Amino acid sequence: MLAHMVYFNLKDRAEASVEGMLAACKKYLSGHPGTVFFAVGKVVPDLTRPVNITDFDIALHVVFDGRPAHDAYQTHPRHIQFIEENKANWDKVRVFDSYVSQ
Repeated sequence: MLAHMVYFNLKDRAEASVEGMLAACKKYLSGHPGTVFFAVGKVVPDLTRPVNITDFDIALHVVFDGRPAHDAYQTHPRHIQFIEENKANWDKVRVFDSYVSQ
């Protein structure tokens, strides 16, 4: 499986903006062929152990059944539309892709 983890920092961090981004992730990025797991959510601000990273607003977690599903997702029209509609509000985006097993 391939785990695709994306951490977004938003320019507009107002609650309405964050909720809009969460809704866009659910609308455009869920339900793609080959998706084994999908989740999106906000940072947990009060988990502040020295090892916790809290310098992001939204975390997207998508696990695909393999590399072909991930690659198809990257070029899918819904994924492209998500980027086009939301990128203006992104201050920083970090992507962590890894092969995983259960």
